[in-house]
Amino acid sequence: MRGIRARMAPYLLILPGGLWLAIFFVIPTIILLSFSLMQGNEVDGYQLTWHWQNYTDSISQFHDQFVRSLWYGGAATVLGIALSYPMAYWIAFKGGKRKNTYLFLVLLPFFVSFVLRTIAWQFLLSDNGLVMSPLKHLHLVSQDAHILQTQWAVIFGLTYNYLPFMVLPIYVALERVDHRVVEASYDLYSNRFATFRKVILPLSLPGVFAGVLMNFVPAASDYVNATVLGGPGDTMIGNIIQTQFLQYRDYPTGAAMSAMLMAILLIGIFAYARALGTEDVLEAAAR
Repeated sequence: MRGIRARMAPYLLILPGGLWLAIFFVIPTIILLSFSLMQGNEVDGYQLTWHWQNYTDSISQFHDQFVRSLWYGGAATVLGIALSYPMAYWIAFKGGKRKNTYLFLVLLPFFVSFVLRTIAWQFLLSDNGLVMSPLKHLHLVSQDAHILQTQWAVIFGLTYNYLPFMVLPIYVALERVDHRVVEASYDLYSNRFATFRKVILPLSLPGVFAGVLMNFVPAASDYVNATVLGGPGDTMIGNIIQTQFLQYRDYPTGAAMSAMLMAILLIGIFAYARALGTEDVLEAAAR
C-alpha cells in the first residue's frame, strides 16, 4: 500500500495544475482550432466543414498586419532589453540593502490598470504633452512634429507596459551570479568589459531568454496600444482579431487568425531558442 502511494504521489501533485491547464488552455485551444475550420454565421450557426480557406483568406487579406505585429513586438522587445538590462544590473550589483525598494518601484506602475497606463502615455506623447511641448518650445524639433499616432508611439507604449516582465527575469539571473566568479575574473587580469562579456552576460542569458518570451509574445498580440497610441496605419493583428470576434461576429476568421498568430509565435520562439542555444541556457540556469 505504501508503495502504491509513493508511485501515485507525483501524479497527485501535478493533478491540480494539469486539470487547470486542460480546462483553461488545452480545451479552449481545441475549440479555437475547430472554429477556425467552420463555416456559417451567428444566426444559422456554425458547422465544422474543414474549411481551410479561412487560413488562406486571412493571410491574403491581413498579411500586412501580421508583419506589423511581429515588427512592433520585436522592436519593443529589443528596446526593452536595452532599457532593462542596465537597470537590472545596477539593482543586482549596486542596489545593496535597498534592492527590494528598487524592485517595488519597478512594479509600482502595475498597481494601475493596463488601459489607464496606456491612456496616460497618450497624454504624455500628445503634441502639447510633457514630451513634445518642451522639445518644441526649445526648438529641438519642428513645430509640426508629432509622436502620437505613429508606429513609435505604439512601440514605446508596448515597451513601457511590458518592461517589468523584462527587468525581473534578468534581475533574478544576475542576482544568482556568484560574485566569487566575477572576482576570480578580475584576479586573472580581466578588465570590466571582458568580465561582463565572458562571465556575467553568459550567466545572465537565462533571464534574457525568459524576458524575451514574456515580452515578445504579449507585445506581438497586443491591440490596446495600437488602438490608443497608434493611427489608422498602425493596426496590429490583435485589432483585426478583436474586430472579427466582437464586431463582425466572424468567429471562423477570427479563430483562424488567432491560430496562425499562435503558430507564428511558436515558430519564432523555437527558432530563437535554437539560435540562442537552449541547452546552454538551461545548463547555465542549472548552475
